[in-house]
Amino acid sequence: MPVIDNAAAPEIPWRPGYRVFPLAGPAQGVATATSRAEIQPGAGAPLHIHTDLDEVLIVTAGMLELRIGEARQMVGPDHTIAIPAGTPHGFVAVGSEPARTFTFFARTGAFASTVFLEGEPPAGGALR
Repeated sequence: MPVIDNAAAPEIPWRPGYRVFPLAGPAQGVATATSRAEIQPGAGAPLHIHTDLDEVLIVTAGMLELRIGEARQMVGPDHTIAIPAGTPHGFVAVGSEPARTFTFFARTGAFASTVFLEGEPPAGGALR
């Protein structure tokens, strides 16, 4: 179905304090991967790269401390993060409220070509 009720999207296991809800992918007849997430303060993604896929992350609420290589930057609502393939990146939600994001990949299976430079892969990475 081409119209997705974002609030009804099923949750897939991810990380403690980091909830992921896939919105569009093969089940909806598209080859891309789109999801929304809610990230509690202190939770996030360790430093990693997607070897062959660009990632677009849109912050709609809360605040992320973004790490691109060794550089760090605070990113808040109404900002889009464009991460070219092969770029080391990670983030953690900071502040008193959860961060809310939308993530886009040009195709599904992003985590098959993800290399974690720190930490471990998320529990549900193979599902996205």
